[in-house]
Amino acid sequence: MSLNRSEKEAVISDVTGLAAKAQTLVMAEYRGITVADMTRLRTTARNSGVTLSVLKNTLARRAVAGSAFDVVSDQMTGPLIYSFSVDAVAAAKVVAEFAKTNDKLVIRGGAYGGKVLDINGVKQLASIPSKEVLLSQLLGLMQSPISRTARVLAALAEQRSQGAAAPAEQASAEPAAA
Repeated sequence: MSLNRSEKEAVISDVTGLAAKAQTLVMAEYRGITVADMTRLRTTARNSGVTLSVLKNTLARRAVAGSAFDVVSDQMTGPLIYSFSVDAVAAAKVVAEFAKTNDKLVIRGGAYGGKVLDINGVKQLASIPSKEVLLSQLLGLMQSPISRTARVLAALAEQRSQGAAAPAEQASAEPAAA
């Protein structure tokens, strides 16, 4: 079923809006995937903040023209699913994780920051920890010197309190011995 001109323009404007907000685009070939698997992929993507679209390639090319994703317009051939995400790694993570369990989904490439990503580039992007994990690691690094200093000061205070108690015990023990 083909779209009329106004429907095509609506699709192009929707995808152009997605491309304007997104940091990452991942393209994957979905030939042979069952409806149940595709539904599971869409659910996972939606929960991760990734927008999946199955588009005609000519519409996709027109939608990304002039955006940072224009660099991959020559790769837009065949039955592709387009994954857009505002988070830099979310689209790559969702598609790469799904591709591990379903060999019918074949990653074709993508774009990030105006640069073309090949299959390995998408997998490397997917291996980067999420923003929340990176922030918690950064916070742990920032807290580490402070917590070490606090432990050292506590140990010094304990040592001094034990050291002050020992001469007092010796002084009280000497008159008793005499």
